[in-house]
Amino acid sequence: MPNKIKRSGDGLALQVTKPARAAGLVEETDDEPTRLANIRVFAFDGLLLVVDIDRITDENMVELATSAALDTVSIHRVTNASLHIAGNGYQVQLPGAADAGFNVGDRAPCTSAPNLLVIATEGSKRVAADIATIRKEQV
Repeated sequence: MPNKIKRSGDGLALQVTKPARAAGLVEETDDEPTRLANIRVFAFDGLLLVVDIDRITDENMVELATSAALDTVSIHRVTNASLHIAGNGYQVQLPGAADAGFNVGDRAPCTSAPNLLVIATEGSKRVAADIATIRKEQV
């Protein structure tokens, strides 16, 4: 079952331990983090892209963002954010989540692709799958 959006500091966040590991945003040795990705969050209606800015080229980021913007007919905010240790796992800050239609307590399904998380509302699952497919084709 997807985790729920929660309040963290002055914004929104999501626990993303398993998806972050699957996407390669977190690297660990002996259950200790050795790398946490530098991330950027792109916000669209019903959709958030969390990208590893060190491992996705600018050209590929533009392709992903353009596809999401065309599919959602929107774009709200693009902001660098943080991925950090929280509790027994990892949490990602989500600037722009409220603009994208996410609220505290919402379940937020998360799709992993190489160096990318796609967080979608119920109505944006198809777009999320399409974006993940595009990313898999890029690598």
